[in-house]
Amino acid sequence: MSARTLPAIDPAAMAEAAAAIRAGELVAFPTETVYGLGANALDGVAVARIFEAKDRPRFDPLIVHLADPADLARYADPGDVADPRVVRLASRFWPGPLTLVLRKRSAIPDLVTAGLDTVGLRVPDHPVALRLIEAAGVPIAAPSANRFGGLSPTRAEHVRRQLGERIGLILDGGPSRIGVESTVLLLAGGRAVLLRPGGLPAEEIESEIGPIEPGGTAAGDALARSPGTAAAHYSPESPLAIAPPGVPVVVESGERVGLLASSRAARVEAERLGARFAAVEVPAPDGDPLRFAAGLFEALHRLDAANLDRIVAQPVSETGIGRAVMDRLRRAERGSGEVGQVRGSGQVKGARPVR
Repeated sequence: MSARTLPAIDPAAMAEAAAAIRAGELVAFPTETVYGLGANALDGVAVARIFEAKDRPRFDPLIVHLADPADLARYADPGDVADPRVVRLASRFWPGPLTLVLRKRSAIPDLVTAGLDTVGLRVPDHPVALRLIEAAGVPIAAPSANRFGGLSPTRAEHVRRQLGERIGLILDGGPSRIGVESTVLLLAGGRAVLLRPGGLPAEEIESEIGPIEPGGTAAGDALARSPGTAAAHYSPESPLAIAPPGVPVVVESGERVGLLASSRAARVEAERLGARFAAVEVPAPDGDPLRFAAGLFEALHRLDAANLDRIVAQPVSETGIGRAVMDRLRRAERGSGEVGQVRGSGQVKGARPVR
């Protein structure tokens, strides 16, 4: 199998993609966060194909995408749907990068939810995604359209590089606008737990419903209820390390090191401290966190294609969407193995990759 990439603006391409979803096949499509790998969420066999294509473990639940907030009542427990916080958040932030984890109804196969009694639901804020769900006539289960644990795709070509031989169709809708996955919030049974920071800052959620619990504290098994919460995730093939601010980066003779700079000024400072980089990406020259998030994965894809020994990433402020950015970078660092060691001299040194 070799994926065909079709322009999402073509009505014939949209009709073909919708027919493929109804037939139990996989379709990669754009959302405002990242590209998703979609299948009919009500068809267990089709959903199993997602796990197979991604090499995704079956214990990792999927997010179900809906065309309209009104569809929530068809797939979530009536008690959770009636929760005033759910009503308020859906009204305020849907369509948008917010996934609500609620108790599920029986229409959702257990494979979608990894056997849990809850399901993640959201209405994406992208015209292509919404048209596809509407045309297919079924909710679409869709994790990110990449190999499990790898860099998330924010362009059609990212999908093709990772899954092009495993799926049949990619709808090309241009680059994703937000660039990091949705925020995942557990509201089942009266709880309010942040399971994954994402494209909607937690501060905006709390402004609507009050304080929310951080995942992994009083949440019990809550982390298992959300995708994208593996300790090592979102990783490039090149080892990645986060560089503490102001600490010189050591680049040995003959070593190819890439820099993911938090701003143009931060890049200049890193080079002033003596490092010479083989490749540099500056997603947000002015340091704007929204621009940085939007360009994060695309920058990492380019660095990963530059034949580097390792990548050094500069941290950003952990406020607003910066919290999601740092979550992704930390998981990418943990997925890189033995990198980011701080030597006794106070200089950052990363391990060379094992290829």
